[in-house]
Amino acid sequence: MAAGKGTRMKSKLPKVLHLLAGRALVQHVIDTAAVLSARQVTVITGHGAPEVEAAITASTQAGSQFDLNFVRQEPQLGTGHAVQQAVPVLRDDGLVVVLSGDVPLTQADTLTQLITSCAGDKLALLTIDFANPTGYGRIVRTGDAVQAIVEQKDATPAQLKITEVYSGIMAVPAKQLKTWLARLDNKNAQGEYYLTDIVKFAVADGFPVVAHKIIDAAQVAGVNSPVQLADLERAYQKRVALQLMEQGVRLTDPARLDVRGKLSCAQDVFIDVNCVFEGVVSLGEGVKIGPNCVIKNASIAAGAVIHPFTHIEGGEPGSKNAVEVGPGALIGPFARLRPGAKLGAEVHIGNFVEVKNSTLAKGAKANHLAYLGDATVGERVNYGAGSITANYDGANKHRTIIEADVHIGSNCVLVAPVTIGAGGTVGGGSTVSKDAPPLALTVARARQMSVANWKRPAKK
Repeated sequence: MAAGKGTRMKSKLPKVLHLLAGRALVQHVIDTAAVLSARQVTVITGHGAPEVEAAITASTQAGSQFDLNFVRQEPQLGTGHAVQQAVPVLRDDGLVVVLSGDVPLTQADTLTQLITSCAGDKLALLTIDFANPTGYGRIVRTGDAVQAIVEQKDATPAQLKITEVYSGIMAVPAKQLKTWLARLDNKNAQGEYYLTDIVKFAVADGFPVVAHKIIDAAQVAGVNSPVQLADLERAYQKRVALQLMEQGVRLTDPARLDVRGKLSCAQDVFIDVNCVFEGVVSLGEGVKIGPNCVIKNASIAAGAVIHPFTHIEGGEPGSKNAVEVGPGALIGPFARLRPGAKLGAEVHIGNFVEVKNSTLAKGAKANHLAYLGDATVGERVNYGAGSITANYDGANKHRTIIEADVHIGSNCVLVAPVTIGAGGTVGGGSTVSKDAPPLALTVARARQMSVANWKRPAKK
């Protein structure tokens, strides 16, 4: 269900498209459904439907193993009315799991247990005990058997004291669900069609109703405000941090880690505070990440050190634009690696150096204040401070080739396309626009001139 407006979010963006850990709330729910090997995912939209549907389609179409479809709830007349809109696309031989698009942290294992409780012949409800159950539908039992779910506004004083509540998640055979949905009415305090009313229909029909109770409140927590979204973000990140530490990763402070994608770590990885990982990132054995780094779509090999405040932004995972950092490389502080940066073993990229769509072979160094764009750099090259590759002519990009053992002096401009031959040296301050031969000193700058007794212009 993803039809709600989310008024308390105070945002033009539909609620289910707000991001948690870098993904839309509803995308977390859909991804969980995929883990369950669902054959069909039906999204019920309403407020902002075109935007929601476009976003979900764009993020799930590649490689999805389920049929994705949408139905619209217009107007929004309650949860029962929402699910009624899905009736035409539900398959009679299926088992329906009803999820909420703003409840992103339900675990696949929990839903698997709920489905097992359903077993194809029961109505299974996911429940939890809350010390303060205000606002939730209460689970009314006779012994162990569930008799009804009573909404807050319709509950008696005795029912309001019940602490076991319905999470909004259920598993139910599709064929029975359809018959019960057809019997819903809106004769209640809110004038809405409650999905929870199907429980009393099941009981009346002699159909078993069971509850699978959990204790992890984060799994059933919804998002209705920026405050709640921030709380769930921390809950998610804490879960990720604990998993990493259980694998042996050293985190200086688990509360100051943000993983907004997939982070895989080998043995003896160390991550300092305030680091953000996006997309798909892999860290090899013994990698050290300094504080305040942002790393996206990158593979960092064993023994590499990423010094503080480094920004790594690779392209799509698995593409030529993903960033690769070789074993033993030293990056930063304050370095920037852009899409297509491929760094070999023991490469040094220092402070305020930017690398884009370039390969640097083993032992190459650009230690400070430099730009390497669309370049192929050989082994042991020393690239001086203030030097740049002028790779763009205003219409097209061109490549610079710097062969092995070249020394580029400070404040040089290499105007691509150009090749600097192996073992060559480019004198500081040179603008090189023609190929330089191997083992030669190349200097391309105006002759120094001094004008005696020259006076600076004065203000009039």
